[in-house]
Amino acid sequence: MKITLCGSVKFADRLVDIYNQLEKLGHQPMMHKDMFGIASGTARELIDGIEMDHSEIKRKHNFIKWWNDCIVSGDAVLICNFDKNGVSNYIGGNTLMEIGFAHVNDKKVFLLNPMPKNVPYVDEIKAMTDVVINGDLTKIV
Repeated sequence: MKITLCGSVKFADRLVDIYNQLEKLGHQPMMHKDMFGIASGTARELIDGIEMDHSEIKRKHNFIKWWNDCIVSGDAVLICNFDKNGVSNYIGGNTLMEIGFAHVNDKKVFLLNPMPKNVPYVDEIKAMTDVVINGDLTKIV
């Protein structure tokens, strides 16, 4: 299955690990190539730019449109939701949009971890999520 990985850039290292695990399971994971450089610390321009003005980096590198196109070309998305900013299983604005891109394009939406509880848009996440896999990548079918 062609699976687009989505989640906070703060967790680039975890996304790369999940990417590798999905490959071993026979899937075709998809993720922007810059996530690998962010995870390894070699994409200094991006890392520094994200810290200074994340929105400008998103605009300059056309990341939002890139992720939409990647989602549309695949079969499913895996939302990698980890604890962030004091919220368990956090899903931020950008990832919420990516869930929406997948949903309106009839792509399956997998959540890696349970629903976040302390976000005002949890009902929208619930409405668009197909399967919560609770950390078990073998449940992606």
